[in-house]
Amino acid sequence: MVNQPLSSGIIGDPKRLLLELASLHQFTELLPLAAQRLSEASSVALVRIWLTLPPLPNDCSACRLASECSNRERCLHLVASSGRSVADTHANWQRLDGTFRRFPIGVRKVGQIAATGQSLEVANVEQDQVWVAAPDWIAAERITSFVGHPLIHRGEVLGVLGLFARERPSVSCFEWLRMIADHLAAAIASARAVEEINSLRKRLEQENEYLREEVQQAAVFGDLIGQAPALQAVTHQIELVAPTNAAVLILGESGTGKEVVAREIHRHSRRAERPLIKVNCAAIPRELYESEFFGHARGAFTGALRDRAGRFELADGGTLFLDEIGEIPLDLQAKLLRVLQEGEIERVGEERTRRIDVRVIAATNRNLRAESEAGRFRQDLFYRLSVFPMELPPLRKRAEDIPLLAEHFLNRLARKLGRPRLRLTLANVQELQGYDWPGNVRELQHVLERACIVAADGRLRFDFHEAPSKQRTQPLESNSTRHILTDTELRAFEANNIKAALAECHGKVYGSHGAAARLGMKPTTLNSRIKALGIKA
Repeated sequence: MVNQPLSSGIIGDPKRLLLELASLHQFTELLPLAAQRLSEASSVALVRIWLTLPPLPNDCSACRLASECSNRERCLHLVASSGRSVADTHANWQRLDGTFRRFPIGVRKVGQIAATGQSLEVANVEQDQVWVAAPDWIAAERITSFVGHPLIHRGEVLGVLGLFARERPSVSCFEWLRMIADHLAAAIASARAVEEINSLRKRLEQENEYLREEVQQAAVFGDLIGQAPALQAVTHQIELVAPTNAAVLILGESGTGKEVVAREIHRHSRRAERPLIKVNCAAIPRELYESEFFGHARGAFTGALRDRAGRFELADGGTLFLDEIGEIPLDLQAKLLRVLQEGEIERVGEERTRRIDVRVIAATNRNLRAESEAGRFRQDLFYRLSVFPMELPPLRKRAEDIPLLAEHFLNRLARKLGRPRLRLTLANVQELQGYDWPGNVRELQHVLERACIVAADGRLRFDFHEAPSKQRTQPLESNSTRHILTDTELRAFEANNIKAALAECHGKVYGSHGAAARLGMKPTTLNSRIKALGIKA
């Protein structure tokens, strides 16, 4: 047997191959090219590349070497193949679904290369019949030698490069193949890094899109849409407190848009370029509060498989929004107070103290003052959080904003549902304004969405969970006992009702905040009733 020099025999031009490998960054191009280039010489029968990967579903059941496999977590996957048959000119050796498409780690020579990380040369396969798995194929293709190199990068075996030759490679050829395998391993690691970067970039884009949708979804509580004096007062408070670093406590019923106000404060603050991190305190399991807020070190508790930054660290330099602050357990409130006062945190299971700079905005639908007086919330924490308290008005106290909010939601719902925008009639507005909205703006959104879904004929029909307030305020009649009012009693009842409306509106009759609007009648009609009943304004 005559040994061929590397450059003209087994490999051809190794420098060209190395340059080509360095220029490619995708598996779909990198591995097939390497196999093709190495198999171009006539003395090379077959080149194959396997990568160490977890088995795919049903791989183990279909693998012919499954009985020899002791580890079902990782095995060698055939990812590139190239060569020419001398026995069958129609054979396709680029296929990846052959008999040896999988090798268990440590099984046969290829598996041993992956297990040991050691290169292997079988100079004469005829003298190693134990190794030969397909002797008929070896004889028909005139295979004389086999060379296998592990693909190692930073101590990790990424796969195996195997070359079946029709003549024995020289010593220099063996060393060149080892060098090519090392470069191929580095190129594979680089390609994986590029794929991971692309995957992370796509994931980041998805997260950014999710965050944009979340911001938009959070903004559907009105995004401070409205012209009511109560809302204008909130806007003025935001303008005052946003440029400062003062802690803000947002109070209000559920669904009034506390998170939207927090976002507006952050957006108008000097921290707007830094993140706004949101924590729903009511959704965190009690045993995970410390980890969620302050982070944890690897091994701090069962399931802590890696170091993890808490919400305070994520918000460093920005704003932390603590929604439903009243749900935090008392034992954690002391630790939270220390962080707010000292600006320092310690991860669970770690002794290192970390400095942070975080502005805290808290929100609750509870009466925290009453909670603190009852001992269910720390008074010192309450005072620390409520440097600048803000109370959001419920929707029933800004009924004049309902048409604007409804138009805003209908535009959004038309895009969301892919339907033509439905028209809001005067009757619709009056019906919406006649409801108390215990769920506030959130409930308005849901009522409108239901109405849009069932509006097959293009007309809006509202399904309230409770009867409209004007109907609920009417006295309920009993089937068993009915009190019939006399004319005097009826006039006295009407007079008292008008007096109550005038008192609530501070004597104002006209306008959207006047008693006439509150009673649902024209101002001229109300003036006539006042005179007729002898009511003194």
